[in-house]
Amino acid sequence: MAPESLTATVAATSGVLFDFDGPVCDVFAGHPAPDVARELAAILTQIDTSTGERALETDDPMEVLRLAPRVGESAVRRIEEALTAAEVSAVKAAGIPVTGAVDSLRAAHKSGRRVAIVSNNSAACVKEFLAIHDLDRFVHQVIGRYPNRPDLMKPSPFPLERAAEGLGVRASTCTLIGDSTTDIEASARAGSMAIGFANKPGKEESLAAAGAWAIVTTMASIAEALLTPRPHV
Repeated sequence: MAPESLTATVAATSGVLFDFDGPVCDVFAGHPAPDVARELAAILTQIDTSTGERALETDDPMEVLRLAPRVGESAVRRIEEALTAAEVSAVKAAGIPVTGAVDSLRAAHKSGRRVAIVSNNSAACVKEFLAIHDLDRFVHQVIGRYPNRPDLMKPSPFPLERAAEGLGVRASTCTLIGDSTTDIEASARAGSMAIGFANKPGKEESLAAAGAWAIVTTMASIAEALLTPRPHV
């Protein structure tokens, strides 16, 4: 049985928003994120040595992108282009969707709710993965990283607000399923609900502290909750 907090959250949900990297796809499973981060840092180093050296300290490609504005718009565009290309390549080698993700997307669609992917990854890589695995039929909208504006990535509420508007539902009736504290923070800022996906040890505590309305350790729990009949009001 799904926990009451999960059941109650899903029952109040009209728009189901899935984060991509974690709940749906292990994006860098076949092309490790630290390798991508180093490739991006090398590009940044060519433009500005000091910022590039700082970028070499992280193994997160997104953090390299966040550093790029310190150098200028040209640097942001170059890193954005390189990161998007790396992501599209990575999802082709990422393997199958996360266990329970397909059932969850199918259940969300079958339940009559509006469904979106809301990701800090590029829309291009999300759409590529969905097409490869024939999942695009379950998704009404893909909201990826806004090009050349890393400041608008989650935890900014901007992607969730775009998703709610595009789906034609109120942000307050949307629930984002995400595996990071930035997902939970973005949901709170948008006035939406959030379900934390604790896919690694120790995440339950951090997701709860960030304000997740409910926490699951498997995406199968999401599918089960979505297929639970909603109470008549």
